[in-house]
Amino acid sequence: MAFPPQSSPFDLCGIPEQPVSRLAPTPSGFLHLGNALNFLVTWALVRSRNGRLHLRIDDMDGQRFRPDVLEDIFVSLDWLGLDWDEGPDGPDSFVKTFSLQSRKSVYWDYLEQLGKKAGHTFVCRCSRKDIKKASVNGLYPGTCRKASLTFTPGQNTIRLKVDENSRMDVGGRQVALSMAFGDFVLWRRDDQPSYQLASLIEDETTGTNLIVRGEDLLASSAAQIYLARCFGFDGFPAATFVHHELILGADGEKLSKSRGAYALKDIRESGRGGQVAVREAAKLLGIDPETVRTAEDLLASLRQ
Repeated sequence: MAFPPQSSPFDLCGIPEQPVSRLAPTPSGFLHLGNALNFLVTWALVRSRNGRLHLRIDDMDGQRFRPDVLEDIFVSLDWLGLDWDEGPDGPDSFVKTFSLQSRKSVYWDYLEQLGKKAGHTFVCRCSRKDIKKASVNGLYPGTCRKASLTFTPGQNTIRLKVDENSRMDVGGRQVALSMAFGDFVLWRRDDQPSYQLASLIEDETTGTNLIVRGEDLLASSAAQIYLARCFGFDGFPAATFVHHELILGADGEKLSKSRGAYALKDIRESGRGGQVAVREAAKLLGIDPETVRTAEDLLASLRQ
């Protein structure tokens, strides 16, 4: 496998002294090398500073939930040599105790509280087709902002009204949120919380102060910081955000969760190890990739 070279390591000076972070896979598609890179970097940063690490499996997209992918998450984490302090220890405990589906009413309560703050949310009846037809940039054009609709599952969504010209600071980088994200969905048409809402509330509730994400989620982080401020949260906006470059396939394309796109399951079943992911993580952490083969090697080097 050949990958484009990563850029120079990111700055580790801003990492909290006692980081609290999470591994947050979704059980909708098999994990790939990009996921492995993210998990290894997160794990190494937290363990090197004696922090706490949560395993949070984001299963809010219930229609796409796959039991075989859930099983693969635990097999893959074990194969990479990663552990965690809080969260499920296997598929059974996840289903019984840790599924985010069991917290749906919590997310709705938060959303209702936000809805009572004048001007923050509105109900939208627009379909994706409607938005594509009315928008010139692919973003929601504000069609229903003043429509005064009532939310009805299966018929409409609830969106957050994003102030025009709003700019968010994400780890020292400015994101023009209204141009990058627009009025985004908080509650979906299928009567489920959006990822932005559920992820934010989980991070705020668990005291997460270190969030490691791919570069493609920079705008998502900005959206969640904006939403956190609408709620009046203190913790999430103050967290340290690290956005790393993505591992790209040999064709230069972003990896996906589809089989064949460097899926960890396929790599394992071919008899190969996870060294390629470990070495990419080493580059981002400023470690000579030739000196590491395992997650423990990565951690030992980071502690030196």
